[in-house]
Amino acid sequence: MSDTQPKPRASFQAPKGTRDLYPADAAKRRFITEAWRSASVRFGFDEIDGPTFEQLDLYTVKSGEGIISELFSFRRAGGDDDYALRPEFTPTLARMYAAQAKQLPRPTKWFMAGPFFRAERPQRGRLREFLQWNADFLGLDVPDDAPEEARLTARARADAEVISCCIGFLRELGLTSSDIRVKVNHRHALSLWLSSRNIDPSRHVELFSLLDAKGKLKPEEFAAKLAAFGFTMQQAEIFQKGLIRVTVDTAPGAPNDDVLDLTFFSEAVAPLVKALTSAGVLDWIDFDLSIVRGLAYYTGMVFEVHEAGGKERAIAGGGRYDGLVELFGGPSTPAVGFGMGDVVLSLVLEDRGLMPSGPALIARTGSRPDAFVISNGTPEASAQIAPVVAALRAAGLHARHSYKATGNIGKLLKDAASCAARFAVIVESSTHATLKSLDDGSQHPDIPLIELVKRLG
Repeated sequence: MSDTQPKPRASFQAPKGTRDLYPADAAKRRFITEAWRSASVRFGFDEIDGPTFEQLDLYTVKSGEGIISELFSFRRAGGDDDYALRPEFTPTLARMYAAQAKQLPRPTKWFMAGPFFRAERPQRGRLREFLQWNADFLGLDVPDDAPEEARLTARARADAEVISCCIGFLRELGLTSSDIRVKVNHRHALSLWLSSRNIDPSRHVELFSLLDAKGKLKPEEFAAKLAAFGFTMQQAEIFQKGLIRVTVDTAPGAPNDDVLDLTFFSEAVAPLVKALTSAGVLDWIDFDLSIVRGLAYYTGMVFEVHEAGGKERAIAGGGRYDGLVELFGGPSTPAVGFGMGDVVLSLVLEDRGLMPSGPALIARTGSRPDAFVISNGTPEASAQIAPVVAALRAAGLHARHSYKATGNIGKLLKDAASCAARFAVIVESSTHATLKSLDDGSQHPDIPLIELVKRLG
């Protein structure tokens, strides 16, 4: 090889933890994002968005410097400011709300869906770049000076509405309460219950961290660590199983009430249980003492969405974060929300046969062509392909045509069917065409070309 010739470039691959989305893959992601949008709008949430990178301090102000190792952070060459690609949306949302809180309605209901980034080891269900849907309910539907009992009930209604939106989306995709369980806990109620057991509040965060790490510990190791907080081996088994009974009448909730009395906890979450019952979603709910969520800003109800009997990571998670808006200069604002990524959800849908493919996927994503225009093979008909396609597109219709040299109508009709077109327009001459429905096979011959827009519209 001559020294003047360029050397072959090394082959490049997508960065670790990211995805190349070819048309079928992009269509599947579009299927999910459109369903996210549909559920959000149906439940009355307004769409917002923010920058994909923020000042690094936005994330360290609440979580501390330790979070930096989990972020893709950077400083522009020659610049003085540190930034980070967003790993979550809640800090951005709190910043945005605080900036215009006086002008915003109460309550405010926002949603967004977009790309997020986390600098962690990629594994099944977890990537470094992913899409996430967020839905948040800020403020309450009662006045600020309402009695505390009314405000507690309003918080429960907001919590239930956010959970209901999440469940509504899952229902829309064909999942049922037999497929999916929404595991709910209440950090404030849990703290009150722990205090009633004489566990010092200064140790609650430590215990929450232990509960959050339960899945990573062997049962005997978990029980030994829990014993340091005064719980017996039998009581540790209840935490290990997680599930407790909480009903509308706030009956005692432990599987063995004489082993671990949870009457106090049941009474504390009674407003939430009633709100979930009124929302018609209680059959999807499992109250689980082990769900605490790792983020420190959660203050009340927390939840995670899991596949029943599945081994995947949580499909979604969220909770109440009263106090976060104030941290960014806003007024006192009760708030609750959740996030759902597309990675685990896609795995669950694929495993359960609920992710559409082929023509069905094209139809579900709104990319179905109105017409696929082909020629009967005669020169005068072929000459009309480009003008007919142009006229249909100018009228706002989705029109496609083949780029193949073949004049075999059978093969061209297969191409039309493979892209899920509603109709095949077979141009027969310089003035007329046959309109063939690809849904029912019916044919309408001798349609003037000038009437195609009207007939297809």
